[in-house]
Order: sequence, then C-alpha cells, then structure tokens
Amino acid sequence: MALTTAAALVAATPAAQAAPADPVKALKKQFVAGHGVRISEQTRTSLDGKSLGATKTSGTFEFGKSGVVASDLRTRTPSTDKSLSASLAPPRIITVGGYSYIQGGLYSEDLPEGKKWVRYGGSEATGGTFNQILDIFEPKVLKTLVSKAKSFKGGTYKGALTYNELGKVYGQKITGLLGKIKIDYTLKVNSKGLVTTLSSGWAMDFGVLGKTRSVTETRYLGWGSKVKVKAPAEDQWIDVKDLSEDSDVPQEIPNNSLNSLAN
Repeated sequence: MALTTAAALVAATPAAQAAPADPVKALKKQFVAGHGVRISEQTRTSLDGKSLGATKTSGTFEFGKSGVVASDLRTRTPSTDKSLSASLAPPRIITVGGYSYIQGGLYSEDLPEGKKWVRYGGSEATGGTFNQILDIFEPKVLKTLVSKAKSFKGGTYKGALTYNELGKVYGQKITGLLGKIKIDYTLKVNSKGLVTTLSSGWAMDFGVLGKTRSVTETRYLGWGSKVKVKAPAEDQWIDVKDLSEDSDVPQEIPNNSLNSLAN
C-alpha cells in the first residue's frame, strides 16, 4: 500500500507531467511544399459600443520549406459596416508568385470587357488576413505570443502586447498612439502543439470619430492538407498599371497595419 501511495504522489507532481509541445517546432514541421492549412475567421467590430456586424473570412494557405508561399482568401463584409476599410476589404484575393489577384467589390467595377480580376505586383504571401493582425505562420511572431503569455492552462495561452512590441519582432519601431495600442490574445493549441484557434482584440479612440473595438477569431483546420494555389487564367486579369487614369479601382491593396510590417 505504501508503494501505491508513493506512486500516486509522483504522478500528481508537476515535474512528472509531460511538458507541453513546442508550438514553434510544431509549426516548422508543417512547412512542407504542396501542403498547408485552411482557416475560418470571424471579426466583430463595434463603434462606441454599437456593433457594426461580423466580417467572415475563409480560405487556404500553401506552405513552402520556410513558410507561407501562397494564399487564397474570401471575405464577406456586413452591409451594416459602412467604414472605408470595409469597402476596401478584398472580397477575394489570391496571392501567389509575387502577385496578388483581386476580384469583387470596388476591384471589379469598370474593368475592361472579359476581365474579372485585377493584378497587383510586389505582393509576397504572408499568414495574415485583412483583419487578423497576428501572423502565427511567422515563427518569430508565434514564439513571441508563447513567451509573452501571462498564463497557460489546458493548451491555452493568454497574454497581451503592444503594437510597438510586435513591431520589434519585425525589427521596426512604431511610435505615437499606434505603438501604445494593446493587443490582447488567446492562443489555443492541440496536443501536438499546433495552433487550433487564435483570438486577438484591440481598441482605439479616434476622438470625434468614436472609439472602435475589434475582435478577430481565426480557426486553423486541416493542418498538413494538400494545397495548390493557382493564379487566375491570364486572359481573365488586367494589371492595375494598365487601367485607365479615371478608373475607380484602388491603385494599391490596403494593408492590415501590422501585417504590413513584414513587407
């Protein structure tokens, strides 16, 4: 009986428990050409406490040997959100081979006959979306989220960091009010250390324009699935540089303010 009691005590000791899997190591193992992961994302934004509705994003990310090499994302913005950022959010964006191809909304208005997409150059694929400001496919970002977490329980990391702290991850300095904005996050991983859900939120007071609060929850599905992102057929797109000067199509792709740090 004494041996049984001793064994029970050892099993209950924290030191005897298995250490949690390292999310960064688990992520890097997923970087296999031709494979990737799907996402399902929802963003809820409010202005002075009044909901502007929910923006939904879904799509796939394709990996190479060192990270994301291509992505195909669809975003649906609620009609109740009349903000400029909502109107500029790309309804469909494919990023592959250093270009981004956008379709829908402002990007499909006034295009030449037969053209359905607008191509933008200088676009390297990242793991960010239009609303998710934390790119967990970037190992140094994921490492920061894990190391800065104030708590870890049941596979869930919870913490907060400022825009300036996140900027330092990319070797950049963000000053002023933007740099002081706090991003709170909840990062959930499975038994293998792979991220299953990431929630991030931030708030900013724009003075007379009101106080905005945004919370984005991204779910990661099907890690290791076979993924092949392809550009639209060449006869279906036109380069933004070839549009007429009076075109209403945006000349640049709007960047999430933090994802743009990586570019």
